[in-house]
Amino acid sequence: MSVTTPAYARLTAAFPGLRVAEGTPRSGDGWVGAWELAQGGAALAAFTGLDTEELAREYGRPPRPHVAATLALHRYAWAACLLFTVPWFLHRRVPRLPVADVAFHRASGRITVRTREFGCLPGDPAAALPGARVLADEAALREELRAALAEHLAPLFAVFGPRMRRGPHALWAMATDEIAEGLWYVARLTGREEEAVAELTALLPGGTPPYAGGADFRRIAHGANSPGAAGGSAGPPQAGGGCARDRLTCCLFYTISPEQTCASCPRGTESDRIRRRATAA
Repeated sequence: MSVTTPAYARLTAAFPGLRVAEGTPRSGDGWVGAWELAQGGAALAAFTGLDTEELAREYGRPPRPHVAATLALHRYAWAACLLFTVPWFLHRRVPRLPVADVAFHRASGRITVRTREFGCLPGDPAAALPGARVLADEAALREELRAALAEHLAPLFAVFGPRMRRGPHALWAMATDEIAEGLWYVARLTGREEEAVAELTALLPGGTPPYAGGADFRRIAHGANSPGAAGGSAGPPQAGGGCARDRLTCCLFYTISPEQTCASCPRGTESDRIRRRATAA
């Protein structure tokens, strides 16, 4: 058992659609290594091709190539970011997972990781274990998390970016979205939304290169005409309400099915977000 095993077990318990196992990352039989994606070529073409095939079957027409690439990266990055943020949120541990240490089985929602180094705080019992990097305080741990995420994502952005027709600013804004929305979603499943929103606001306040923008959560209430429904500062939600945010980037799914946009789509309206949240509750 590694230092991240308890966090990944709790992740799977909350969200069974994603199962994380620890071991040597694999390739073939539906598995693709993150390092293979980062090399581009056939592995990347096959990975983005899955979206083209699935969406063509479901909607009767294939997406444009840059849309398929955008959706493929979104699906991967949303899950991959949880490999870092969940151990940090639950146990204040930040694994270092370069692309060589992660493999993804998209059809089953399984991920294999190999944790060889991690950051932690001085009081953590794991601080004495091999591979531990002891950080001075919470601010240093947040910096370690941003660095670990960037280390993993940068090689992928280098090859996905041209296919998506997006430059560095848009790609790192997408990273901000995936980091914030993945942990926010899992925290809501476990009744810890307020805590996650506060942590993510501190992690991504804006002005932390290479990330573009910030978490930018805001309070909402369940009534479309409630005061503050159109804005407000980030922070714990009021009783009976919750939090919302607008994505900095768009996954472009609206080009395939305009009526099926996500709740935080920048093209959506606040009243629609309130309605969706009330329905989910």
